[in-house]
Amino acid sequence: MVDQTTEPYDAVVVGSGAGGAMAAYVLTKAGASVLMLEAGRDYSPDEAPMLNLSRDAPLRGTGTPDKPFGFYDAIVDGGWEVPDEPYSKAEGSDFMWFRSRMLGGRTNHWGRNSFRMGPYDFKPYTRDGLGVDWPISYEDISPWYDRTERIVGVYGANLGLENHPDSGPGVLQPPPAMRVWELFLKAGGDALGVPVVPARRAILTRKIDEREACYWASPCGRGCAIGAAFQTTTSLIPWAKATGKLTVQTGAMVYEVMLDASGKASGVRYIDKATGAHREARGRVVILAASTGETARILLNSQPNGRSEGLANSSGQLGRNLMDTVGSNISAYFPALEGRPVYNEDGAMGLHAYIPFWLYREQAAGRLDFPRGYHVEIGGGFREPGLGGYGDLDGYGSDLRRAVRGRYGAQIGLTQRGEMIPNEKSFCTIDPDLKDRHGIPVLKFSFGWSEHELKQVAHFQSAMRDLVDRLGGTILGDVPSPDKAISVGGEIIHEVGTARMGAKASASVVDGFNRTWDVDNLYLTDGSVFASKAHKNPTLTIMALAMRSADHIADRLRMGEL
Repeated sequence: MVDQTTEPYDAVVVGSGAGGAMAAYVLTKAGASVLMLEAGRDYSPDEAPMLNLSRDAPLRGTGTPDKPFGFYDAIVDGGWEVPDEPYSKAEGSDFMWFRSRMLGGRTNHWGRNSFRMGPYDFKPYTRDGLGVDWPISYEDISPWYDRTERIVGVYGANLGLENHPDSGPGVLQPPPAMRVWELFLKAGGDALGVPVVPARRAILTRKIDEREACYWASPCGRGCAIGAAFQTTTSLIPWAKATGKLTVQTGAMVYEVMLDASGKASGVRYIDKATGAHREARGRVVILAASTGETARILLNSQPNGRSEGLANSSGQLGRNLMDTVGSNISAYFPALEGRPVYNEDGAMGLHAYIPFWLYREQAAGRLDFPRGYHVEIGGGFREPGLGGYGDLDGYGSDLRRAVRGRYGAQIGLTQRGEMIPNEKSFCTIDPDLKDRHGIPVLKFSFGWSEHELKQVAHFQSAMRDLVDRLGGTILGDVPSPDKAISVGGEIIHEVGTARMGAKASASVVDGFNRTWDVDNLYLTDGSVFASKAHKNPTLTIMALAMRSADHIADRLRMGEL
């Protein structure tokens, strides 16, 4: 039996992360009534253990299967494995599907790296003949990047770099100063023509509204009760609630989009996880922002008139084109940094500087053997001591302590984040046999990297060897071959593309405003709509696209089209 909600809404939004919260914020500010459905539990950043010490936590705060990023991380019920909510993998495939299952989703614990996609990223097919172009250009989305960065609060600098667009005047917050080890790396990069520049992150260096500036003392992944590190639970959601137009229902596992007799979306069906009851929520427009995988799952499980291909899938592209960020890493030890005075250089607990891709011209000229770019995230400094990190040292007692103290602060991690091109090996479908504890059919993933990504990893390894050598460093441990070094699909938690945006209904799921071609009042505002996976982290672009889409929806609501 299905219980119907008695109150109709202008919009039903599924998901409370970057795309869902942005859509709800824009719509409620425009006067629309919104119901937000979140599969996870309620969460407040006031729960964040911001200043707790790792030494006071089990296993000194290190990760475990149920807390993969550490004891204090802001994931309350999620991870790559969620109890009683399985997924399956095709034979020969490996894929890790991360679910947060909490109000605010991944925005509570993401890295806050906020790089704009550039002109090349929106028209990759035009540039190299691979993948597909977006139906929109960078110029179409640029104003929405400005608006998003102002609301979110992003620090960084306008540097005029190729395919790394500048923001509008006065949009960015001042970046924090580079730390010693970042300046050290920059010196080596300058000598080799490898840029080491200020990063862009959604961290406040100046107070905005009720959110305080960062005070450089707590890991952002734990959640940020003062609102300095952007998350929807300290910004977009409470702002939308303040309008009096937002209703939030947590523990609501959506499994189906409903259609009326005319073929328009009339609402969604969900399971109340506390009681197991099946319920309906109705609205004039339905917005799915449940995450790339979950949105595909809902649509594939929505089968009007028993049609097995799912809803909004006349193109056959639903679930296809699954992409993740290419990841690999190298760690190096630098004698020049050994024994330096120990002081607090926590900073923003993440990137102050990074290496943007610097070889676009060489790539366009055919001088590289891989077609798409990558950036390098760097980590080092005097971190809070924890487990591991010095396993290659020998000895015991005072000699070992002396060696560890000398090594402290002299290691730098170099992490590749690269672009994946969609391929036929990578997609998701509904498993014909497996269901979760709610009785909902689960996703089955197929995934594989191509030679493009493997060659990209090889270039990263070679370029970083040159940088380490220039600075007199030593790479720690063996460097695996690219096929062993590359991340598992989904491991970087940047999966996108299962309901891609396009210019034609025959080859895509949504149009340039995130509206599904097949259902006029059904919109998708998460990473599922990505037509390509640039090396830039996707969250900023998800929010900018969601803001643009929500403004479009608000206009249609005002005009009575929905």
